[in-house]
Amino acid sequence: MATAVLPWLGRFLTPYRWRVAAAMLFLLIGSLAWLALGQGVRLLVDQGFAAGDTARLNNIILMILLITLVSATAVFCRFYLMTWLGERVSADIRNHVYRHMLQLSPAFYSETRTGEVISRFTADTTVLQTVVGSSFSMALRSAVTAIGGVLMMAFTSLKMTGLVLIAVPLVLVPIFVLGRRVRRMARASQDRLADIGAHVDESLHEIHTVQAYGHETLDQQVFASKIEQVMAAAKHRIFYRALLIGVVMLLSISAVTLVGWAGALDVVAGRISAGELTAFLFYAVVVAGAVATISEVIGEIQRAAGATERLIELSEMPVEIVAPSIPATLTEPVTGSLLFDDVSFYYPQSPDRTVLHQLNLHIKPGERVALVGPSGAGKTTIFQLLLRFYNLPAGRILLDGVDISLLDPAVLRAQFALVPQDAVIFGCSVLENVRYGRPGASEQQVIDACKAAEADGFIQQLADGYHSQLGERGVRLSGGQKQRIAIARAILADRPLLLLDEATSALDAASEHDVKQALAHLMQGKTTLIIAHRLSTVLHVDRILVLDRGQVIAAGKHSELMQSCALYQQLAQLQFLNADSAG
Repeated sequence: MATAVLPWLGRFLTPYRWRVAAAMLFLLIGSLAWLALGQGVRLLVDQGFAAGDTARLNNIILMILLITLVSATAVFCRFYLMTWLGERVSADIRNHVYRHMLQLSPAFYSETRTGEVISRFTADTTVLQTVVGSSFSMALRSAVTAIGGVLMMAFTSLKMTGLVLIAVPLVLVPIFVLGRRVRRMARASQDRLADIGAHVDESLHEIHTVQAYGHETLDQQVFASKIEQVMAAAKHRIFYRALLIGVVMLLSISAVTLVGWAGALDVVAGRISAGELTAFLFYAVVVAGAVATISEVIGEIQRAAGATERLIELSEMPVEIVAPSIPATLTEPVTGSLLFDDVSFYYPQSPDRTVLHQLNLHIKPGERVALVGPSGAGKTTIFQLLLRFYNLPAGRILLDGVDISLLDPAVLRAQFALVPQDAVIFGCSVLENVRYGRPGASEQQVIDACKAAEADGFIQQLADGYHSQLGERGVRLSGGQKQRIAIARAILADRPLLLLDEATSALDAASEHDVKQALAHLMQGKTTLIIAHRLSTVLHVDRILVLDRGQVIAAGKHSELMQSCALYQQLAQLQFLNADSAG
Protein backbone atom coordinates (compact mmCIF):
# COMPACT_ATOMS: atom_id res chain seq x y z
CA MET A 1 0.00 0.00 0.00
CA ALA A 2 2.85 2.39 0.83
CA THR A 3 4.10 2.37 -2.77
CA ALA A 4 0.64 3.46 -3.96
CA VAL A 5 0.54 6.64 -1.87
CA LEU A 6 2.68 8.92 -4.08
CA PRO A 7 1.08 7.91 -7.43
CA TRP A 8 -2.37 8.35 -5.88
CA LEU A 9 -1.52 11.84 -4.62
CA GLY A 10 0.12 12.60 -7.96
CA ARG A 11 -3.27 12.21 -9.67
CA PHE A 12 -4.61 15.13 -7.65
CA LEU A 13 -1.50 17.29 -8.14
CA THR A 14 -1.33 16.77 -11.93
CA PRO A 15 -4.06 19.34 -12.80
CA TYR A 16 -2.01 21.98 -10.96
CA ARG A 17 1.39 20.95 -12.33
CA TRP A 18 2.32 24.52 -13.30
CA ARG A 19 1.70 25.74 -9.76
CA VAL A 20 3.71 22.78 -8.45
CA ALA A 21 6.52 23.67 -10.86
CA ALA A 22 6.41 27.33 -9.76
CA ALA A 23 6.51 26.30 -6.10
CA MET A 24 9.51 24.06 -6.77
CA LEU A 25 11.26 26.90 -8.64
CA PHE A 26 10.78 29.32 -5.77
CA LEU A 27 11.85 26.63 -3.35
CA LEU A 28 15.06 26.17 -5.33
CA ILE A 29 15.68 29.95 -5.56
CA GLY A 30 15.11 30.34 -1.81
CA SER A 31 17.47 27.49 -0.97
CA LEU A 32 20.19 28.76 -3.31
CA ALA A 33 19.88 32.28 -1.92
CA TRP A 34 20.20 30.89 1.61
CA LEU A 35 23.30 28.96 0.58
CA ALA A 36 24.76 32.05 -1.08
CA LEU A 37 24.78 33.72 2.32
CA GLY A 38 27.64 31.41 3.28
CA GLN A 39 29.84 32.96 0.61
CA GLY A 40 28.78 36.38 1.86
CA VAL A 41 29.90 35.39 5.34
CA ARG A 42 33.27 34.20 3.96
CA LEU A 43 33.80 37.46 2.12
CA LEU A 44 32.74 39.42 5.19
CA VAL A 45 35.42 37.76 7.33
CA ASP A 46 38.29 37.58 4.82
CA GLN A 47 37.78 40.79 2.77
CA GLY A 48 35.86 42.91 5.26
CA PHE A 49 37.01 42.31 8.83
CA ALA A 50 40.50 40.93 8.15
CA ALA A 51 41.40 43.41 5.36
CA GLY A 52 39.92 46.43 7.14
CA ASP A 53 38.48 47.75 3.82
CA THR A 54 35.39 49.82 4.74
CA ALA A 55 34.16 50.30 1.15
CA ARG A 56 34.45 46.58 0.44
CA LEU A 57 32.67 45.86 3.76
CA ASN A 58 29.78 48.12 2.73
CA ASN A 59 29.45 46.39 -0.66
CA ILE A 60 29.44 42.96 0.98
CA ILE A 61 26.72 44.04 3.45
CA LEU A 62 24.58 45.36 0.56
CA MET A 63 25.07 42.07 -1.29
CA ILE A 64 24.00 40.09 1.79
CA LEU A 65 20.88 42.29 2.16
CA LEU A 66 20.03 41.75 -1.53
CA ILE A 67 20.42 37.98 -1.16
CA THR A 68 18.18 38.14 1.92
CA LEU A 69 15.52 40.05 -0.07
CA VAL A 70 15.59 37.44 -2.84
CA SER A 71 15.36 34.64 -0.26
CA ALA A 72 12.42 36.29 1.56
CA THR A 73 10.51 36.85 -1.71
CA ALA A 74 11.07 33.25 -2.74
CA VAL A 75 9.89 32.03 0.68
CA PHE A 76 6.69 34.11 0.36
CA CYS A 77 5.89 32.72 -3.10
CA ARG A 78 6.74 29.14 -2.11
CA PHE A 79 4.71 29.32 1.09
CA TYR A 80 1.68 30.79 -0.70
CA LEU A 81 1.74 28.26 -3.53
CA MET A 82 2.33 25.22 -1.32
CA THR A 83 -0.36 26.24 1.19
CA TRP A 84 -2.81 26.82 -1.69
CA LEU A 85 -1.93 23.42 -3.12
CA GLY A 86 -2.54 21.79 0.26
CA GLU A 87 -6.01 23.33 0.48
CA ARG A 88 -6.86 22.59 -3.16
CA VAL A 89 -5.66 18.98 -3.15
CA SER A 90 -7.43 18.31 0.14
CA ALA A 91 -10.67 19.72 -1.31
CA ASP A 92 -10.31 17.62 -4.48
CA ILE A 93 -9.65 14.47 -2.45
CA ARG A 94 -12.73 15.15 -0.31
CA ASN A 95 -14.81 15.55 -3.47
CA HIS A 96 -13.37 12.37 -4.96
CA VAL A 97 -13.90 10.29 -1.82
CA TYR A 98 -17.42 11.67 -1.18
CA ARG A 99 -18.46 10.99 -4.79
CA HIS A 100 -17.27 7.40 -4.36
CA MET A 101 -19.00 7.05 -0.98
CA LEU A 102 -22.34 8.00 -2.59
CA GLN A 103 -21.93 5.09 -5.01
CA LEU A 104 -21.33 2.45 -2.33
CA SER A 105 -24.30 0.19 -1.68
CA PRO A 106 -26.24 -0.01 1.60
CA ALA A 107 -24.42 -3.31 2.23
CA PHE A 108 -21.21 -1.34 2.85
CA TYR A 109 -22.86 1.03 5.30
CA SER A 110 -24.56 -1.81 7.12
CA GLU A 111 -21.12 -3.19 8.00
CA THR A 112 -19.18 0.08 8.47
CA ARG A 113 -19.97 2.69 11.10
CA THR A 114 -20.78 6.08 9.61
CA GLY A 115 -18.66 7.86 12.23
CA GLU A 116 -15.58 5.93 11.12
CA VAL A 117 -16.18 6.91 7.51
CA ILE A 118 -16.63 10.55 8.55
CA SER A 119 -13.34 10.41 10.47
CA ARG A 120 -11.49 9.22 7.39
CA PHE A 121 -13.26 11.81 5.31
CA THR A 122 -12.42 14.76 7.60
CA ALA A 123 -9.51 14.04 9.97
CA ASP A 124 -7.39 12.13 7.44
CA THR A 125 -7.81 14.76 4.71
CA THR A 126 -6.91 17.48 7.26
CA VAL A 127 -3.64 15.67 8.07
CA LEU A 128 -2.95 15.37 4.36
CA GLN A 129 -3.69 19.05 3.82
CA THR A 130 -1.17 20.06 6.49
CA VAL A 131 1.54 17.87 5.02
CA VAL A 132 1.05 18.87 1.37
CA GLY A 133 0.76 22.55 2.28
CA SER A 134 3.55 22.73 4.86
CA SER A 135 5.48 19.68 6.07
CA PHE A 136 6.29 18.26 2.63
CA SER A 137 7.49 21.69 1.49
CA MET A 138 9.72 21.98 4.57
CA ALA A 139 11.15 18.52 3.99
CA LEU A 140 11.84 19.20 0.32
CA ARG A 141 13.39 22.60 1.04
CA SER A 142 15.55 21.06 3.75
CA ALA A 143 16.64 18.25 1.39
CA VAL A 144 17.66 20.77 -1.31
CA THR A 145 19.43 22.89 1.29
CA ALA A 146 21.24 19.87 2.73
CA ILE A 147 22.46 18.72 -0.69
CA GLY A 148 23.48 22.23 -1.68
CA GLY A 149 25.15 22.75 1.68
CA VAL A 150 27.23 19.59 1.26
CA LEU A 151 28.32 20.73 -2.22
CA MET A 152 29.33 24.14 -0.88
CA MET A 153 31.18 22.46 1.98
CA ALA A 154 33.09 20.38 -0.55
CA PHE A 155 33.89 23.55 -2.53
CA THR A 156 35.25 25.11 0.68
CA SER A 157 37.20 22.10 2.08
CA LEU A 158 37.22 18.55 0.73
CA LYS A 159 38.95 17.24 3.84
CA MET A 160 36.38 18.49 6.32
CA THR A 161 33.52 17.51 3.96
CA GLY A 162 34.88 13.96 3.94
CA LEU A 163 34.78 13.94 7.72
CA VAL A 164 31.15 15.16 7.67
CA LEU A 165 30.11 12.50 5.14
CA ILE A 166 31.44 9.80 7.45
CA ALA A 167 28.81 10.93 9.98
CA VAL A 168 25.93 11.08 7.43
CA PRO A 169 25.08 7.34 7.56
CA LEU A 170 24.89 7.57 11.34
CA VAL A 171 22.23 10.27 10.96
CA LEU A 172 20.26 8.50 8.21
CA VAL A 173 19.95 5.17 10.03
CA PRO A 174 17.62 6.45 12.80
CA ILE A 175 15.58 8.38 10.20
CA PHE A 176 14.78 5.21 8.25
CA VAL A 177 14.46 2.81 11.21
CA LEU A 178 12.46 5.03 13.55
CA GLY A 179 10.54 6.63 10.66
CA ARG A 180 8.90 3.31 9.76
CA ARG A 181 7.81 2.82 13.37
CA VAL A 182 6.32 6.33 13.46
CA ARG A 183 4.33 5.56 10.31
CA ARG A 184 2.82 2.35 11.68
CA MET A 185 1.92 4.04 14.94
CA ALA A 186 0.41 7.02 13.13
CA ARG A 187 -1.90 4.62 11.28
CA ALA A 188 -2.93 3.01 14.57
CA SER A 189 -3.53 6.45 16.11
CA GLN A 190 -5.80 7.47 13.22
CA ASP A 191 -7.77 4.23 13.59
CA ARG A 192 -8.39 4.99 17.27
CA LEU A 193 -9.55 8.49 16.33
CA ALA A 194 -12.02 6.93 13.89
CA ASP A 195 -13.47 4.87 16.76
CA ILE A 196 -14.07 8.10 18.68
CA GLY A 197 -15.78 9.67 15.67
CA ALA A 198 -18.10 6.68 15.36
CA HIS A 199 -19.02 6.80 19.07
CA VAL A 200 -19.72 10.55 19.04
CA ASP A 201 -21.78 10.22 15.86
CA GLU A 202 -23.96 7.49 17.35
CA SER A 203 -24.47 9.02 20.81
CA LEU A 204 -25.20 12.58 19.66
CA HIS A 205 -27.50 11.56 16.81
CA GLU A 206 -29.51 9.46 19.24
CA ILE A 207 -29.35 11.95 22.13
CA HIS A 208 -33.05 11.51 22.91
CA THR A 209 -32.56 7.80 23.57
CA VAL A 210 -29.32 8.43 25.47
CA GLN A 211 -30.99 10.89 27.85
CA ALA A 212 -34.28 9.01 28.09
CA TYR A 213 -32.47 5.92 29.41
CA GLY A 214 -30.06 7.90 31.60
CA HIS A 215 -27.13 6.57 29.61
CA GLU A 216 -25.02 9.74 29.78
CA THR A 217 -22.62 8.51 32.47
CA LEU A 218 -21.97 5.16 30.80
CA ASP A 219 -21.52 6.78 27.38
CA GLN A 220 -19.07 9.25 28.93
CA GLN A 221 -17.14 6.33 30.44
CA VAL A 222 -17.01 4.57 27.06
CA PHE A 223 -15.88 7.82 25.42
CA ALA A 224 -13.20 8.37 28.07
CA SER A 225 -11.99 4.80 27.53
CA LYS A 226 -11.68 5.41 23.78
CA ILE A 227 -9.85 8.68 24.45
CA GLU A 228 -7.34 6.76 26.57
CA GLN A 229 -6.87 4.30 23.71
CA VAL A 230 -6.06 7.26 21.45
CA MET A 231 -3.63 8.57 24.05
CA ALA A 232 -1.98 5.17 24.38
CA ALA A 233 -1.47 4.98 20.61
CA ALA A 234 -0.29 8.60 20.49
CA LYS A 235 2.09 8.04 23.41
CA HIS A 236 4.09 5.45 21.49
CA ARG A 237 4.05 7.56 18.31
CA ILE A 238 5.19 10.68 20.18
CA PHE A 239 7.94 8.76 21.99
CA TYR A 240 9.50 7.43 18.81
CA ARG A 241 9.09 10.73 17.01
CA ALA A 242 10.78 12.61 19.89
CA LEU A 243 13.50 9.94 19.99
CA LEU A 244 14.03 10.38 16.25
CA ILE A 245 14.39 14.17 16.57
CA GLY A 246 16.70 13.93 19.60
CA VAL A 247 19.00 11.29 18.11
CA VAL A 248 19.32 13.14 14.79
CA MET A 249 20.09 16.45 16.52
CA LEU A 250 22.65 14.80 18.81
CA LEU A 251 24.45 13.11 15.94
CA SER A 252 24.28 16.16 13.64
CA ILE A 253 25.53 18.74 16.14
CA SER A 254 28.21 16.39 17.47
CA ALA A 255 29.48 15.83 13.94
CA VAL A 256 29.53 19.59 13.23
CA THR A 257 31.39 20.26 16.49
CA LEU A 258 34.04 17.64 15.85
CA VAL A 259 34.54 18.77 12.26
CA GLY A 260 34.77 22.40 13.46
CA TRP A 261 37.47 21.36 15.87
CA ALA A 262 39.41 19.73 13.02
CA GLY A 263 38.93 22.89 10.93
CA ALA A 264 40.18 25.13 13.73
CA LEU A 265 43.39 23.10 13.81
CA ASP A 266 43.77 23.71 10.03
CA VAL A 267 43.31 27.49 10.51
CA VAL A 268 46.01 27.49 13.20
CA ALA A 269 48.28 25.55 10.86
CA GLY A 270 47.52 28.02 8.02
CA ARG A 271 45.98 25.45 5.68
CA ILE A 272 42.67 27.40 5.35
CA SER A 273 41.59 30.95 6.12
CA ALA A 274 39.33 32.02 8.98
CA GLY A 275 36.69 33.07 6.41
CA GLU A 276 36.71 29.63 4.80
CA LEU A 277 36.30 27.96 8.18
CA THR A 278 33.48 30.35 9.05
CA ALA A 279 31.74 29.62 5.72
CA PHE A 280 32.25 25.88 6.18
CA LEU A 281 30.76 25.98 9.68
CA PHE A 282 27.88 28.07 8.33
CA TYR A 283 27.15 25.38 5.74
CA ALA A 284 27.63 22.64 8.30
CA VAL A 285 25.08 24.29 10.61
CA VAL A 286 22.73 24.77 7.65
CA VAL A 287 23.04 21.08 6.71
CA ALA A 288 22.58 19.99 10.32
CA GLY A 289 19.52 22.22 10.65
CA ALA A 290 18.11 20.85 7.39
CA VAL A 291 18.62 17.26 8.52
CA ALA A 292 17.04 18.08 11.89
CA THR A 293 14.04 19.64 10.09
CA ILE A 294 13.70 16.55 7.91
CA SER A 295 13.75 14.31 10.98
CA GLU A 296 11.11 16.51 12.63
CA VAL A 297 8.67 16.67 9.72
CA ILE A 298 9.22 13.09 8.58
CA GLY A 299 6.95 12.02 11.44
CA GLU A 300 4.19 14.22 10.00
CA ILE A 301 4.86 12.86 6.54
CA GLN A 302 4.69 9.29 7.83
CA ARG A 303 1.45 10.15 9.63
CA ALA A 304 0.07 11.59 6.39
CA ALA A 305 1.14 8.42 4.56
CA GLY A 306 -0.93 6.38 7.02
CA ALA A 307 -3.90 8.73 6.58
CA THR A 308 -3.54 8.54 2.80
CA GLU A 309 -3.56 4.75 2.89
CA ARG A 310 -6.89 4.88 4.76
CA LEU A 311 -8.30 7.31 2.17
CA ILE A 312 -7.09 5.07 -0.66
CA GLU A 313 -8.84 2.11 0.97
CA LEU A 314 -12.08 4.09 1.13
CA SER A 315 -11.82 5.54 -2.39
CA GLU A 316 -11.03 2.13 -3.87
CA MET A 317 -13.75 0.25 -2.01
CA PRO A 318 -15.45 -1.79 -4.77
CA VAL A 319 -18.80 -0.46 -5.98
CA GLU A 320 -21.11 -3.45 -6.15
CA ILE A 321 -24.03 -1.82 -7.98
CA VAL A 322 -22.66 -0.50 -11.28
CA ALA A 323 -24.27 0.45 -14.56
CA PRO A 324 -23.73 -1.97 -17.47
CA SER A 325 -21.25 -0.80 -20.12
CA ILE A 326 -24.19 -0.57 -22.54
CA PRO A 327 -27.32 -0.17 -20.37
CA ALA A 328 -30.76 -1.18 -21.59
CA THR A 329 -33.45 1.46 -22.09
CA LEU A 330 -37.05 1.68 -20.96
CA THR A 331 -39.83 2.42 -23.39
CA GLU A 332 -41.46 5.78 -22.68
CA PRO A 333 -43.79 6.25 -20.98
CA VAL A 334 -42.98 3.70 -18.28
CA THR A 335 -46.16 1.82 -17.41
CA GLY A 336 -44.92 0.29 -14.16
CA SER A 337 -45.34 -3.43 -14.83
CA LEU A 338 -43.26 -5.49 -12.35
CA LEU A 339 -42.32 -9.15 -12.48
CA PHE A 340 -40.38 -11.15 -9.89
CA ASP A 341 -39.13 -14.25 -11.67
CA ASP A 342 -37.92 -17.00 -9.32
CA VAL A 343 -36.19 -14.47 -7.06
CA SER A 344 -34.13 -15.76 -4.14
CA PHE A 345 -32.10 -13.43 -1.96
CA TYR A 346 -29.90 -13.29 1.12
CA TYR A 347 -28.05 -10.30 2.56
CA PRO A 348 -24.28 -10.37 1.91
CA GLN A 349 -23.49 -10.21 5.62
CA SER A 350 -25.79 -13.21 6.34
CA PRO A 351 -25.34 -15.66 3.43
CA ASP A 352 -26.72 -18.54 5.48
CA ARG A 353 -30.09 -16.82 6.01
CA THR A 354 -32.23 -16.69 2.86
CA VAL A 355 -34.77 -13.87 3.04
CA LEU A 356 -36.69 -14.54 -0.19
CA HIS A 357 -37.27 -18.07 -1.53
CA GLN A 358 -37.97 -18.45 -5.28
CA LEU A 359 -40.43 -15.57 -5.22
CA ASN A 360 -42.68 -15.30 -8.29
CA LEU A 361 -44.86 -12.24 -8.48
CA HIS A 362 -46.51 -10.16 -11.20
CA ILE A 363 -47.80 -6.64 -10.58
CA LYS A 364 -49.77 -5.06 -13.41
CA PRO A 365 -49.38 -1.44 -14.53
CA GLY A 366 -51.32 0.93 -12.28
CA GLU A 367 -52.14 -1.81 -9.77
CA ARG A 368 -52.18 -0.96 -6.05
CA VAL A 369 -50.72 -3.87 -4.10
CA ALA A 370 -50.23 -4.17 -0.36
CA LEU A 371 -47.57 -6.37 1.26
CA VAL A 372 -48.49 -7.70 4.69
CA GLY A 373 -46.93 -10.24 6.98
CA PRO A 374 -44.95 -10.62 10.19
CA SER A 375 -41.57 -8.94 10.75
CA GLY A 376 -38.83 -10.62 8.74
CA ALA A 377 -41.22 -11.85 6.06
CA GLY A 378 -39.30 -9.98 3.34
CA LYS A 379 -41.47 -6.90 2.74
CA THR A 380 -38.73 -4.28 3.11
CA THR A 381 -36.31 -6.50 1.17
CA ILE A 382 -38.64 -6.36 -1.84
CA PHE A 383 -38.45 -2.55 -1.78
CA GLN A 384 -34.66 -2.63 -1.55
CA LEU A 385 -34.39 -5.05 -4.46
CA LEU A 386 -36.71 -2.95 -6.62
CA LEU A 387 -34.42 0.02 -6.06
CA ARG A 388 -31.48 -2.29 -6.74
CA PHE A 389 -29.61 -1.60 -3.53
CA TYR A 390 -28.36 -5.20 -3.76
CA ASN A 391 -27.54 -7.60 -6.57
CA LEU A 392 -29.66 -10.70 -6.94
CA PRO A 393 -27.94 -14.04 -6.34
CA ALA A 394 -30.75 -15.84 -8.20
CA GLY A 395 -33.74 -14.90 -10.35
CA ARG A 396 -34.73 -11.71 -12.16
CA ILE A 397 -36.82 -8.61 -11.57
CA LEU A 398 -38.37 -7.07 -14.68
CA LEU A 399 -39.69 -3.52 -15.08
CA ASP A 400 -41.85 -3.20 -18.19
CA GLY A 401 -40.26 -6.41 -19.41
CA VAL A 402 -36.66 -5.20 -18.94
CA ASP A 403 -34.34 -6.89 -16.43
CA ILE A 404 -33.48 -4.14 -13.94
CA SER A 405 -29.89 -5.43 -13.68
CA LEU A 406 -29.44 -4.29 -17.31
CA LEU A 407 -30.52 -0.73 -16.53
CA ASP A 408 -28.43 2.15 -15.27
CA PRO A 409 -29.25 2.24 -11.50
CA ALA A 410 -29.87 6.00 -11.71
CA VAL A 411 -32.41 5.50 -14.52
CA LEU A 412 -34.10 2.67 -12.61
CA ARG A 413 -34.39 4.61 -9.36
CA ALA A 414 -35.74 7.64 -11.20
CA GLN A 415 -38.93 5.62 -11.81
CA PHE A 416 -39.72 5.22 -8.10
CA ALA A 417 -40.97 7.64 -5.45
CA LEU A 418 -40.33 6.37 -1.92
CA VAL A 419 -42.11 7.30 1.30
CA PRO A 420 -40.39 5.41 4.15
CA GLN A 421 -42.00 4.67 7.49
CA ASP A 422 -39.32 6.73 9.27
CA ALA A 423 -39.47 9.93 7.25
CA VAL A 424 -36.06 11.29 6.30
CA ILE A 425 -35.73 15.03 6.91
CA PHE A 426 -32.54 16.89 6.03
CA GLY A 427 -31.08 19.77 8.04
CA CYS A 428 -32.22 22.48 5.60
CA SER A 429 -35.40 24.42 4.80
CA VAL A 430 -38.86 23.02 4.14
CA LEU A 431 -38.51 24.14 0.54
CA GLU A 432 -35.27 22.24 -0.03
CA ASN A 433 -36.54 19.16 1.81
CA VAL A 434 -39.56 18.82 -0.46
CA ARG A 435 -37.60 19.88 -3.55
CA TYR A 436 -35.31 16.90 -2.90
CA GLY A 437 -37.90 14.91 -4.89
CA ARG A 438 -37.44 17.17 -7.94
CA PRO A 439 -34.47 19.56 -7.61
CA GLY A 440 -35.59 21.81 -10.47
CA ALA A 441 -39.11 22.39 -9.16
CA SER A 442 -40.36 25.94 -8.62
CA GLU A 443 -41.46 27.23 -5.23
CA GLN A 444 -45.09 27.18 -6.35
CA GLN A 445 -44.83 23.52 -7.37
CA VAL A 446 -43.42 22.74 -3.92
CA ILE A 447 -46.32 24.59 -2.27
CA ASP A 448 -48.85 22.72 -4.43
CA ALA A 449 -47.29 19.38 -3.43
CA CYS A 450 -47.42 20.34 0.26
CA LYS A 451 -51.08 21.32 -0.05
CA ALA A 452 -51.85 17.96 -1.64
CA ALA A 453 -50.06 16.27 1.28
CA GLU A 454 -52.03 18.36 3.82
CA ALA A 455 -48.74 19.90 5.00
CA ASP A 456 -49.28 23.52 3.96
CA GLY A 457 -51.21 24.38 7.14
CA PHE A 458 -48.47 23.63 9.67
CA ILE A 459 -45.73 24.91 7.33
CA GLN A 460 -47.36 28.33 7.16
CA GLN A 461 -47.31 28.46 10.97
CA LEU A 462 -43.52 28.03 11.09
CA ALA A 463 -41.48 31.18 11.73
CA ASP A 464 -40.23 31.55 8.14
CA GLY A 465 -42.82 29.43 6.39
CA TYR A 466 -41.36 27.39 3.56
CA HIS A 467 -37.94 28.89 4.24
CA SER A 468 -37.86 27.68 7.87
CA GLN A 469 -34.84 25.58 8.81
CA LEU A 470 -35.95 22.20 10.19
CA GLY A 471 -32.78 21.33 12.15
CA GLU A 472 -30.79 18.13 12.04
CA ARG A 473 -33.05 15.20 11.10
CA GLY A 474 -36.07 17.49 11.40
CA VAL A 475 -35.93 17.86 15.20
CA ARG A 476 -38.37 20.80 15.04
CA LEU A 477 -41.17 18.68 13.56
CA SER A 478 -43.47 16.05 15.02
CA GLY A 479 -43.53 12.54 13.58
CA GLY A 480 -46.71 13.23 11.61
CA GLN A 481 -45.32 16.49 10.21
CA LYS A 482 -42.14 14.75 9.07
CA GLN A 483 -44.20 12.14 7.28
CA ARG A 484 -46.31 14.71 5.48
CA ILE A 485 -43.12 16.43 4.27
CA ALA A 486 -41.94 13.04 2.93
CA ILE A 487 -45.30 12.51 1.21
CA ALA A 488 -45.10 15.98 -0.34
CA ARG A 489 -41.63 15.06 -1.64
CA ALA A 490 -43.06 11.95 -3.33
CA ILE A 491 -46.00 13.91 -4.77
CA LEU A 492 -43.60 16.49 -6.23
CA ALA A 493 -41.39 13.75 -7.73
CA ASP A 494 -44.39 12.48 -9.75
CA ARG A 495 -42.84 9.15 -10.75
CA PRO A 496 -44.65 6.18 -12.32
CA LEU A 497 -44.10 3.81 -9.38
CA LEU A 498 -44.75 4.49 -5.70
CA LEU A 499 -43.26 2.65 -2.75
CA LEU A 500 -45.15 3.46 0.45
CA ASP A 501 -43.86 2.03 3.71
CA GLU A 502 -46.92 2.56 5.92
CA ALA A 503 -46.98 6.21 4.87
CA THR A 504 -49.75 7.24 7.30
CA SER A 505 -48.57 5.42 10.42
CA ALA A 506 -47.44 8.55 12.30
CA LEU A 507 -50.53 10.66 11.60
CA ASP A 508 -53.40 11.44 13.91
CA ALA A 509 -56.90 10.38 12.86
CA ALA A 510 -57.85 13.74 11.31
CA SER A 511 -54.63 14.12 9.32
CA GLU A 512 -54.70 10.47 8.27
CA HIS A 513 -58.03 10.92 6.53
CA ASP A 514 -56.80 13.97 4.59
CA VAL A 515 -53.49 12.35 3.62
CA LYS A 516 -55.25 9.17 2.50
CA GLN A 517 -57.27 11.31 0.12
CA ALA A 518 -54.08 12.90 -1.17
CA LEU A 519 -52.43 9.52 -1.60
CA ALA A 520 -55.49 8.13 -3.37
CA HIS A 521 -55.25 10.99 -5.86
CA LEU A 522 -51.47 10.49 -6.15
CA MET A 523 -51.78 6.75 -6.79
CA GLN A 524 -54.10 7.17 -9.78
CA GLY A 525 -52.43 5.74 -12.85
CA LYS A 526 -49.34 4.71 -10.89
CA THR A 527 -48.15 1.27 -9.88
CA THR A 528 -48.12 1.33 -6.07
CA LEU A 529 -46.62 -1.06 -3.55
CA ILE A 530 -47.59 -0.51 0.07
CA ILE A 531 -45.94 -2.15 3.05
CA ALA A 532 -48.81 -2.36 5.51
CA HIS A 533 -48.42 -2.87 9.23
CA ARG A 534 -51.95 -1.66 9.96
CA LEU A 535 -54.46 -3.62 7.90
CA SER A 536 -56.98 -0.78 8.15
CA THR A 537 -54.85 1.22 5.71
CA VAL A 538 -55.06 -1.34 2.87
CA LEU A 539 -58.71 -2.34 2.86
CA HIS A 540 -59.29 -0.66 -0.51
CA VAL A 541 -56.20 -1.72 -2.48
CA ASP A 542 -56.53 -3.88 -5.60
CA ARG A 543 -54.71 -6.82 -4.06
CA ILE A 544 -53.16 -7.84 -0.75
CA LEU A 545 -50.16 -10.19 -0.77
CA VAL A 546 -49.47 -12.12 2.44
CA LEU A 547 -45.78 -12.89 2.90
CA ASP A 548 -44.26 -15.33 5.34
CA ARG A 549 -40.61 -16.43 5.44
CA GLY A 550 -39.83 -14.93 2.03
CA GLN A 551 -42.74 -16.44 0.12
CA VAL A 552 -46.20 -15.28 -0.93
CA ILE A 553 -48.58 -17.65 0.83
CA ALA A 554 -51.84 -15.95 -0.13
CA ALA A 555 -53.23 -13.15 -2.31
CA GLY A 556 -56.58 -11.44 -2.59
CA LYS A 557 -58.75 -8.70 -1.10
CA HIS A 558 -59.32 -8.23 2.61
CA SER A 559 -62.66 -10.05 2.67
CA GLU A 560 -61.24 -13.00 0.70
CA LEU A 561 -58.17 -13.38 2.88
CA MET A 562 -60.25 -13.26 6.05
CA GLN A 563 -61.90 -16.41 4.76
CA SER A 564 -58.94 -18.23 3.22
CA CYS A 565 -55.68 -17.28 4.99
CA ALA A 566 -55.07 -18.28 8.62
CA LEU A 567 -52.03 -16.00 9.00
CA TYR A 568 -53.98 -12.99 7.71
CA GLN A 569 -56.86 -13.82 10.07
CA GLN A 570 -54.40 -13.97 12.95
CA LEU A 571 -52.86 -10.61 12.04
CA ALA A 572 -56.29 -9.03 11.73
CA GLN A 573 -57.56 -10.44 15.03
CA LEU A 574 -54.46 -9.20 16.89
CA GLN A 575 -54.89 -5.70 15.49
CA PHE A 576 -58.60 -5.52 16.15
CA LEU A 577 -58.07 -6.93 19.66
CA ASN A 578 -55.42 -4.29 20.35
CA ALA A 579 -57.70 -1.59 18.96
CA ASP A 580 -60.54 -2.74 21.22
CA SER A 581 -58.21 -2.81 24.24
CA ALA A 582 -56.99 0.68 23.46
CA GLY A 583 -60.57 1.88 23.14
